[in-house]
Amino acid sequence: MTALGRFSQMLRRSSLTQVQHQFSAASGRGEQSVKSWRNLTFLVALPSVGVCMLNIFLKEYSHEQPEFIPYSHLRIRNKRFPWGDGNKTLFHNPRVNALPDGYESHK
Repeated sequence: MTALGRFSQMLRRSSLTQVQHQFSAASGRGEQSVKSWRNLTFLVALPSVGVCMLNIFLKEYSHEQPEFIPYSHLRIRNKRFPWGDGNKTLFHNPRVNALPDGYESHK
């Protein structure tokens, strides 16, 4: 049992010294790597997220309602929905979701 304990301690020491050696050898490159990743974050990633947010914001408010075409295979109601008036889906949005007879009037 003691031989197993000594062997495991020897393995831990050898693996720790290898890890310490790897970090000490790469410490000069590590500082440069941190600076480059920080610059990429602030100069590329954050402005890209801002541009995407602006794009979504502008598209949301310039949304035009598509023309209603009463296709026979869309918006089929064989049975009433168990909520509301029975004609609207659960997540109905009057601006973009048409009913079987057309869009709701804008109020």
